[in-house]
Amino acid sequence: MSNQVVAHFRDGSVLKGISLDIDPEKPVFHIRPPQGKAVEAKLSQLKALFFVRSLEGNPKKNDQTALDPKDTRIRGSTPIKVRFDDGETIAGLTIRFPPNKPYFFIVPVDPKSNNLRILINKSAVVAMEKIAESGAKG
Repeated sequence: MSNQVVAHFRDGSVLKGISLDIDPEKPVFHIRPPQGKAVEAKLSQLKALFFVRSLEGNPKKNDQTALDPKDTRIRGSTPIKVRFDDGETIAGLTIRFPPNKPYFFIVPVDPKSNNLRILINKSAVVAMEKIAESGAKG
């Protein structure tokens, strides 16, 4: 299955495209930009890999950061807030907290987000905490 992804690297660079071979257990994957050849990328160089609905996204949309208590995705998940070493903070849901592997997935709190799920490089995270299910301030 192909995935539309936006890779945010720790050096600040961003690469958008399609990937077929992302596996958090393997150190390397490939991204094929809309124009051009596939590029090899290393998970260790990522800040996070965003699996998206659209590569264009909507830069004007601010994702909701408050949990809806009626959101069924909360069941079996832990709401968390992740702060990266570049200062960005993301609120999401994860199935294991604290994560026990170098790379872990979260699902954005906002069900209408362009991001479907996010693969996070734990080494790019400076703080991670559970958030109250009654609301998540970003």
